Amino acid sequence: MIGSAMNASFTTSQRRVLVVEDESATRQLLRMHLSLAGFQVEENGDGASALEQTRQTKYDLILLEVMLPGLDGITLCRAIRNQGVNMGAGILMVTARDTESDKVLGLESGADDYLTKPFGIRELIARGGAILRRNARFTESADAPATRVLRSRDVTLDAERRHALVRGESVDLTRQEFDLLYLLAARPGIVFSRAALLAKVWNGETSVTERTVDTVVSRLRRKIEHDAQHPGLILTAWGVGYKFVDVD
Repeated sequence: MIGSAMNASFTTSQRRVLVVEDESATRQLLRMHLSLAGFQVEENGDGASALEQTRQTKYDLILLEVMLPGLDGITLCRAIRNQGVNMGAGILMVTARDTESDKVLGLESGADDYLTKPFGIRELIARGGAILRRNARFTESADAPATRVLRSRDVTLDAERRHALVRGESVDLTRQEFDLLYLLAARPGIVFSRAALLAKVWNGETSVTERTVDTVVSRLRRKIEHDAQHPGLILTAWGVGYKFVDVD
């Protein structure tokens, strides 16, 4: 199922990863390779038990199987993103379900990336590393003293605290959602192509596609718009990309 191991090409020292996988043989194999790559690995084979575990312990990366006993991976991912200490953790879904609709559902539930079985450990390490690097860059940006509070239309974004207010109410956003919204809202009326958004928000990572942008925009609209089907804040520039509504 999983290819040969490789040396990690990024720093994983003290990085804590949780493997949520119901197949014990796969869990053990992932534990071995991830440990060799420098991760501190914990594991769980049950969805409901894993949810309690993620509520108590903070992880840098969560490898999440979709088809789990007790609580499926999609529901578990949504619960992790909704509240708790792992709202901002990297989540990589690993599953045998490989249709486009399955991948979209996984990403819409809050996963950072989606990897289908069978996969090689080289790709697993690379994708996990990409997620960790993105999260590290966002954290560094959030800790920078020059961060600002951005106000545009009904949206207020505090980049230092990574806190979003929409029409005066707090809204929980994932890292990707926050950075995408901040980028658009900082330049109202300016159209960004999907490729440009990938380059700026995902730093051109090759593991994500332009469809990922559409997925994150869809999630954002459901969180911040009065009517996600008729958005008034994040507008579509047909055939090009997206923009934040212009300031009156």
